[in-house]
Amino acid sequence: MPYIQQKDRPALDPLINALAEEIVKKSKGAGNDAAYAGLLNYVCTRLALKIIKLQFGKVRYWIIATTTGVFHNVADEFYRRLASPYEDVQIKKNGDVDLYEEFQKEI
Repeated sequence: MPYIQQKDRPALDPLINALAEEIVKKSKGAGNDAAYAGLLNYVCTRLALKIIKLQFGKVRYWIIATTTGVFHNVADEFYRRLASPYEDVQIKKNGDVDLYEEFQKEI
């Protein structure tokens, strides 16, 4: 979960902000709105690998399992907090898929 203690955030947030600004700058320079995705993927991957290297010095199954679990949790929470509410608005705006409504009546 991304909800770390408040006292730990000031040391990390300026670094995250600077990295985000650099990703946006490079993405805009690429002339492709989707370019940020590859940059973000690289940054997250390299950050995870660097932490593993510094923290443990080697790879073990439990480290891989824990790290992939973190990435899954990040994706799930991102979807829960941002995408799901966005989709709810779009359903109200454009109407639901009829078969979802049909199945939900059966639940």
